[in-house]
Amino acid sequence: MSFPDILEKVGSVGKFQVIHILLLALPVLFLASHNLLQNFVAVVPDHHCRVRLAMNGSGPANATTALQAEELLRAFIPLDRNQELEQCRVYSSPRWHLLDPNATWRNTTEYDTQICTDGWTYNRSQFKATIVTEWDLVCSSRSLRELAQSVYMGGVLTGSIVLGRLSDRYGRRILLLWSHFLVAVAGTCAAFASSYSLFCFWRFLSGMALSGVILNTFCLSLEWIPTKVRTGVSTYINYSYTFGQLILVGVAYGIRDWRWLQFAVAFPFYVFFLYSWWFPESARWLILNNRADVALKHLKRVAKLNGRGEEGEKLTSAILKSNMEKELSNTKDTYSVLDLFKTPVMCKTACCTMLIWFSTSFAYYGVAIDLQGFGVDIYLIQVIFGAVDIPAKLVGVIMLSYIGRRFTQGTSLILAGSIVIANIFIPKDLEILRTSLAAIGKGCLATAFSCCYLHAGELYPTVVRAKKDVEKGEEPKKDEIPLQGTQTSLMQQSSEPDTPHC
Repeated sequence: MSFPDILEKVGSVGKFQVIHILLLALPVLFLASHNLLQNFVAVVPDHHCRVRLAMNGSGPANATTALQAEELLRAFIPLDRNQELEQCRVYSSPRWHLLDPNATWRNTTEYDTQICTDGWTYNRSQFKATIVTEWDLVCSSRSLRELAQSVYMGGVLTGSIVLGRLSDRYGRRILLLWSHFLVAVAGTCAAFASSYSLFCFWRFLSGMALSGVILNTFCLSLEWIPTKVRTGVSTYINYSYTFGQLILVGVAYGIRDWRWLQFAVAFPFYVFFLYSWWFPESARWLILNNRADVALKHLKRVAKLNGRGEEGEKLTSAILKSNMEKELSNTKDTYSVLDLFKTPVMCKTACCTMLIWFSTSFAYYGVAIDLQGFGVDIYLIQVIFGAVDIPAKLVGVIMLSYIGRRFTQGTSLILAGSIVIANIFIPKDLEILRTSLAAIGKGCLATAFSCCYLHAGELYPTVVRAKKDVEKGEEPKKDEIPLQGTQTSLMQQSSEPDTPHC
């Protein structure tokens, strides 16, 4: 008897599993809110250099009364190619003759202008405040805007590497509790950050904690269900993230101040932290870590909730240990990331998988972040990008089930890459065509991600399998769940928390 047989006795698909999966999937709805928050809290509104319109007697005496303020700005700010006010430069001295409609206008040179010295004026008609308007992340400081998202993604990567190992050592439940709490606290602190550097620091911790949520959500969900329903549960969690993108649009549309928007997406994790105390630890992890007595209590609790109390009472710690003796004996070996490169088969698998993770993540966020670049209303395009994942993931599930993992993985990546490259050569004035191609490409990448999580989990052997199979260079067989740090550390190096992984 193995662990799946033990789980079957206490009810592998019952009331407990339904409640368990539903509660675990709720936080996934808000993962997209954190991953794509940059699109709304870092919007760059129309802006120009701030100028002092009170001229202390210089210039036309009735300038401020006879002319509209916007027209008066032409004497201070040059026009760009589109005959709009320059965003980053002002005239070195006022050009009053430009206020005369009959005056001859001449091109200005760089020597006639200078960079903004008194800050910027922003158009706040659509957004009350963003981190850009808060800390003037424009012109020479524009790169700091992108840096904020890079810092967040660095936190996701760090959390994937660090928390994966901690999860295997200390358990899924305790790491999930800690991650929920850290997301809530770090998100709240980011909302009230007094400086840009503090904002980046708290965003880094948020990204790190989100990795813990992703990892342990998926592990706890899969380790309490049988293999036969794994694909369905994975698909459900997948779609939770997809609908979370649509939730983000609604929240961002209603809250136009970045601080309150940041707080709004962080607050639900206080609730998730409180009800996460109800979750039992993974019984399989407990048994493999010599805590069969605790695992027995959880299994009896599950059996009672599933209406199989009598079957649960028949279980004992001795029965659990004896039935998993083979798996327990194999956990005595220690493993590291280096084990992934010790044999030709595992080395090839590891290198190819890492390349696929990198290319898929890189392309996905290249399309999904900075929606302003498409020249379309960011709320509309976010709805389109979220909605396109619905049919894309459905097609992916069908292909995975009836055609295979490798074909699905390769086809989705080739299509996504071809579409993204083709979009480079589409003129910017063809906004509808560019947006449509980008949406299709993002859908292909969503399919690729769905395959990545499932395929990678099946390619890697678990530490509960005899190590000699790997040392012989045999092809890895499909197994249930990668339980230990060797596997999870590699799989977690994707920064796209679309489908939580183990």
